[in-house]
Amino acid sequence: MRVDAHQHFWRYDAKRDGWITPEMSVLRRDFLPDDVAPLLTAARIDAVVAVQADQSDVETAFLLSLANRYAWIRGVVGWIDLCAPDLATRLERYRAEPRLKGFRHIAQGEPDDFLVRPDVVAGIRTIGAWGYSYDILIYPRQLSAATQLVTQCPDVRFVLDHSAKPAIASGALAAWRTDLTALAAQPHVTCKLSGLVTEAAWREWTAADITPVLDSAFALFGAHRLMFGSDWPVCLVAAEYARVVELIERWAEQLTPSERAMVFGETASRCYGLDYSAPRSVPV
Repeated sequence: MRVDAHQHFWRYDAKRDGWITPEMSVLRRDFLPDDVAPLLTAARIDAVVAVQADQSDVETAFLLSLANRYAWIRGVVGWIDLCAPDLATRLERYRAEPRLKGFRHIAQGEPDDFLVRPDVVAGIRTIGAWGYSYDILIYPRQLSAATQLVTQCPDVRFVLDHSAKPAIASGALAAWRTDLTALAAQPHVTCKLSGLVTEAAWREWTAADITPVLDSAFALFGAHRLMFGSDWPVCLVAAEYARVVELIERWAEQLTPSERAMVFGETASRCYGLDYSAPRSVPV
């Protein structure tokens, strides 16, 4: 089963989606499952994981409603208030949602010490105890805090989104690589090869710009802790869906068949606990 482990869906709202700047105007419209289905079929993608883009319970409910309509949305990474005093009660409400696999907070928009705040750590431990994973969305400067977090939560499954957004456009990768090494030393962390084209020069990037990042991630995590994600539709500011898939496929030609299978599905399926019983073809 080939999996795209990182997609977003939304009905565009100018006020809510203020993060979409004028330079990203291609994203100022609705993006829903029917829009991406033909692209998935063309790329031989069988299943996707839908990831939150808004920090609200409404967002989680929206993504779950889509997952309940489209069998190929095998998993949802939603949002929940990690610091809510009734967090356990809120989690209890999701027991009947088997496609909810984990949660994410947009930590890149928080102070750099957000992930090591005691109340945040406690909340992440709680969702882990309930069997959910936690997606880490950060900038490179926050990698140290992320390492401290995962060290304090050895029983939680963590997924690092977008390889921590290395500064591909500027080529300043040395500090990112050093700090990523410390995080990758924690065996309960996996890494997404996603969102990289948007960290490169949007209109000028080449595969050669991104290959050093892919090589570093592979060296540090190994194929068994890497997963492909397109970051569609955000990727559209820098590349069409097919080009994003081609980028990772071309790079992965150096891997063994079993390693390619891990990157393109097995790691995501294991980490998120994706259902293999649903139909394996994406209807157009």
